[in-house]
This record gives sequence, structure tokens and C-alpha cells, in this order.
Amino acid sequence: MKGPKTVFACQECGAQSPRWTGRCQECGAWNSLVEETPSPASDTRAADRPALTTGGTARLYADVDTVVAERLPTGISEFDRVLGGGIVPGSLVLLGGEPGIGKSTLLLQAAAWFAAHVGPVLYCSGEESEHQIKSRGQRLGVGDAPLYLLAETCLERMLDEVKRLAPRLVVVDSIQTVFTMKLQSAPGSVAQVRESATSLLFNAKSANIPTVLVGHVTKDGLLAGPKTLEHIVDTVLYFEGERHHAHRVVRAIKNRFGAVSELGVFEMTGRGLRAVANPSELFLAQRPEGVPGSAVMCAIEGSRPILVEVQALVSTSSFGNARRVANGLDPARLALLLAVLEKRAGLALSSEDVYVNLAGGVTVDEPATDLAVVAAVASSFRNRPVRPSTVVFGEVGLAGEVRAIPQVPLRLKEAAQMAYTRGVLPRDCCAPGDVPRGCELLEVRDLGEALDQLLVW
Repeated sequence: MKGPKTVFACQECGAQSPRWTGRCQECGAWNSLVEETPSPASDTRAADRPALTTGGTARLYADVDTVVAERLPTGISEFDRVLGGGIVPGSLVLLGGEPGIGKSTLLLQAAAWFAAHVGPVLYCSGEESEHQIKSRGQRLGVGDAPLYLLAETCLERMLDEVKRLAPRLVVVDSIQTVFTMKLQSAPGSVAQVRESATSLLFNAKSANIPTVLVGHVTKDGLLAGPKTLEHIVDTVLYFEGERHHAHRVVRAIKNRFGAVSELGVFEMTGRGLRAVANPSELFLAQRPEGVPGSAVMCAIEGSRPILVEVQALVSTSSFGNARRVANGLDPARLALLLAVLEKRAGLALSSEDVYVNLAGGVTVDEPATDLAVVAAVASSFRNRPVRPSTVVFGEVGLAGEVRAIPQVPLRLKEAAQMAYTRGVLPRDCCAPGDVPRGCELLEVRDLGEALDQLLVW
């Protein structure tokens, strides 16, 4: 008698193969194929399956009532900002991050406030017992509220508790530990993660209960499991931060109900995560004045302007190959800007070690950072500080020109609030009426003009 048929599924992309190979033929990942037993075809009728809407029938667009979709606050202002103003009823949110970054702490704080002010919350954990969760809650100051704890990894038992309690919010920590008895594969496999997330999605939509999933990340910093997991959910959030810094950042990568790339900043304290209302003040708190190699730029993250210090150190190389090290920005972009500086501005950097760092561990990837990086490198190379109270932003092209960037009035307003009264920026990108009172604008066309206006001679 033949045993059950097995397939080999890639744990990175979900592709299946009839035999094991060292490398996935679809995504190219090595040693990612795991043997799985496919589930038998179900004979359940379509009418018996859960529907995303009540009744499972089409409704006229004009008849859809949006009152039931009003956002619910979580009690944490920065978390609500990233979600787009609060959590939408019936939505499925995925929060990923490195181990120990504070995902469970943030969600327990939000769940406790939600339970006390909105309604009952079911917190399902597949990694901790109820006693461990309560010990953390006592440290965070969680009081008496209808917050239900469930240490469970079986999806069917979780859904039974959701049906019994009818909570206003469900938290699952984490989706990689959940398994369904419909499948024979191990928890965390592609099939289990996909089936569990889909079942939770149907439950959230049909019962109009918002659900938050915690997701593990791989060594590359990507969410573990199939890519379809990110397509299934409504919102994908990444929890970022350096272990040696007190602040943490929650960034929205996908959001069907709000702005993408929105940023929320938190500070880790002994009582949990505290929302930071003014991130610019946090990132510039210890900035030295009058030191060569330091420039301040204004980045836009979602709808929020943030002032960030760009630091650069240029020193003579002791070896044949000059080093280029970048923390917080793309190393390839740094190499391009150094080539432009050498070719268009005459700075001999080919034999110099160049180190560039965005202070505070923040990461910025927009082109508006270019002019600030150029200013910091030139300042360190010539040992001349950038003029005081100056904010810099602009994109640098390969011909050495300084190109326009969007949302300049918003950047200038944030700079003026932080007492930066001098701005160096591209030409013709800001109307005179958009300039804050007391702010001096110096519009430049190329690198030569920019460096003349920026550095103290």
C-alpha cells in the first residue's frame, strides 16, 4: 500500500516541487525546500464556507454604510498615526520586527488601553503563557480591564474563543506559531501560515473584528513566510530600531486605509514604549555645534517632516583601497555622490576613507538627502563647519546640478519650528508666500553654489 503523496515546498516563496533540490527554481533560495503532505481536497460546499461580507451577496455601492468603518483609537498616538488615524473595524494588520524589538510590548499596551476604553480584547499568544504575559503587563502598569489572555496555537480553538467572547479586537502573537488541523505540515510552514492568515482574514471581515498579527522576520529583515501573507493583510508594519538606542520606529510598508511610509517614533522606557511627539527634537538633542562634518536635513516620512543630522568623516586611507561606509542610507548612493563631488566639485576623495552616518540610527532613502550628504562630506574634507542654523535638502544629479524636491513648504515649516532660520535648497521649488517668517532662503543651482553658501570660510 502506497503512503501519502508528499511535495517539497519552498519556505521563501511557496513554490512546490515533486522532489527535493538544493535550490528553489522559482526564487533561487538555497536549502529552502521542506517536505510537506498536501491536504486532501475538501468536499465542503461553497455555501458552507465563510464569506467576507454578511450574507455573501453583492451590495450596491450607494447602499454601503461607512459608519461601521469608523476608526477605533488604540490609545497610543504614534501607533494611531501609522495606522492612518486608528484601527479600522474588520481590518487585518501585520506587525513584523526583529526579536526583542518590542512588538509584544507595544501590542499589550495598545490592547490594555483598547480593552479599558473601547471594548473586550482577546490576546492570543503561542509563545508565552498567561502568567508570563501578566508579568509583563504588571511592569507596564496594565490595570483591570476586559483583556482576555489565551495561550494557544491551534487556529480552530482560537476561532471558537473569538465566537464565544465576541471581542472588539483580536491580537495573535505570532502567526508563525499558529497551525490548523486541516493540514499536516508543521507550524510556520508556507501552507500553515497561508491557511491560518486566510482563516483569520475571513473571520475579521465577516465578524467586523479588527485583528493584529505579529510576524517573525528572516535574517535578511524580511517577513518570514510566503509573500502572499503580505498580500492577504490590509496593513503591513515594520518595527525597526537599534538595540543600542532607546528609540524605536514603526513604519507602514502597506496600508489600504492610510498613507504608505508613515512613521511612528517611540522611546523604550522601563514602563514600556512611550510615544515621541516631536522626533526632530529627539534626533537633534545631542548635536554638536560648529563641528566640521555635520549637516542637518529635513526628510519626509509619510506625511511627517523630520529633521535628521547627517554626519561625515573623511580621513586619509592607510591602505590601497579607500573605504566607503554608510549607516542609514544606501551605500551605492553614497558612492555615486562621492564620484560627483570629485568630478564636478574638484574634491580629491579617491584616496580618502569616507564614513557617513545618520545620527540616532534612523534610516532615510529619499533623494532629498543628497545635498546634506554632500555638505557633510565636503565640510569634513575641508575641515570647515556648516554655517549655524542651516538646514539643507535637495537632490544632486550626475552633472552636479541641484534638482527640485517635493513638499518644500512643509520641510521649511518644521525647520523653523526647530529654530533653523537658514535654508539651502534648489531653485524655483518654493513660492515666496510659503516661506516662514524670519527664515532666509538661499537657492542654489549646482554644487559650487551650494558649497559656497554652506561652508564657513
